[in-house]
Amino acid sequence: FLSVTEDLVRRRAEHNNCEIFSLEEISLHQQEIEKLEHLDKWCRDLKILYLQNNLIPKIENVGKLKKLEYLNVALNNIERIENLEVNASLKQVLPTAEFLSLNFSECLQVTFHLQGSHVTPKKVLCSAQVALRYLDSKEIERSERIKALQNYPEVKWKIREQEGAYLLKRAREKEEAQRRMQERKDEKQKQMDSKLEFDSSDSPQEKPNHAEGDGEQERCKTVENDDEERKFWQEPTPYTPESRLETHRYIEEKRRAKDNKRESKKREKSAWTLVTAEGKVLNVNVPKLHFSLKDDEENNQIILDLAVYRHLDTSLLDVDVQPTYIRVLVKGKPFQLVLPEEVKPDSSCAKRSQTTGHLVVTMPKAKEIILAKQKVSASVKHSDCNTQQKNMRRSGQVEKLEVDPSKYSFPDVTKIIQEKEQTGQGPIKLQPQKVTEVKK
Repeated sequence: FLSVTEDLVRRRAEHNNCEIFSLEEISLHQQEIEKLEHLDKWCRDLKILYLQNNLIPKIENVGKLKKLEYLNVALNNIERIENLEVNASLKQVLPTAEFLSLNFSECLQVTFHLQGSHVTPKKVLCSAQVALRYLDSKEIERSERIKALQNYPEVKWKIREQEGAYLLKRAREKEEAQRRMQERKDEKQKQMDSKLEFDSSDSPQEKPNHAEGDGEQERCKTVENDDEERKFWQEPTPYTPESRLETHRYIEEKRRAKDNKRESKKREKSAWTLVTAEGKVLNVNVPKLHFSLKDDEENNQIILDLAVYRHLDTSLLDVDVQPTYIRVLVKGKPFQLVLPEEVKPDSSCAKRSQTTGHLVVTMPKAKEIILAKQKVSASVKHSDCNTQQKNMRRSGQVEKLEVDPSKYSFPDVTKIIQEKEQTGQGPIKLQPQKVTEVKK
């Protein structure tokens, strides 16, 4: 059976920020609840409780709700009411009268809305109760109470007789419901056995021959299911708690069968080939997401930037880093990429970008590469020189170039012009020879 759970109460308490201890009103209608419990422990301050259209067989475990004022339990399987007389604050109750025993209450100071059979005896019985003030949203008048008390002995005997007949009728209905349920189980078991025999009779050699008839077989199954459903809904049944439970079970069974069929189709569609039979890993992008793979040589790592949906919950992402490839499941759809180099899975890191929402996976390379310091310093110097030259051009200031002769081999430009003491040597010596040659 399905009972009231804490998760259900918190979900239905959204208007109270999912806090249940200070909850004063809650609606648990159409939740397929079959047992009423735990509310007296979790929601002590509860004043209004909606439980209509469930499968609750009796009202129980609400006696400790001292502040409860309104209780709606219409369209349930209620046959008994327990411990409602201790609720001093309870003012209005809406039960389902079809399954209630005639002598359902004796000391209730609440308003009862009774519908269904045996309404007149119930009114007489309820009007005769001194503590009961309201019935069907109307206050019981003094004249009605006096008349009910005068007819009470005769009506009470009739009610007891009718109640005995009603209990016998309910016993027969329960036996009939159990018999029908057993027949359904036997019929279903017979169908399962015949299906297993049919499947076992088909040998592997005969299965390819039946491939053409698979569609026809599927259509036959659909027709059988439709006939079974039509038979179930058209068969006349009495309106009893057992028939309501049987209908509920049948609907739940059909829903689960559809869900299983849908899940099996999803599994068939999701059979993507990620690794070949030879063990070759393939590149797969089923979610069709944009991505970029960057080789960060400076930090000796590989960075994958996968453009997942910005508002996608992180719980729907599953990242698996292997030495030669990376696999990301986005809502169950695989994205797989073969890496150019071997990486370290244990040292890898996956994060979501706070600006774009992309998935950024950082994977350190397995082979460590040590870069030369000179290259780094030269590049730094070149970049520094370029920045200095740009800054000089922008500022328009002229700076002198300082040269250290000991570190460079180009000629000394400062001593091109000779001093006067050395003018008699060198080129001056050669002048007279050149003149005599011309004269000759």
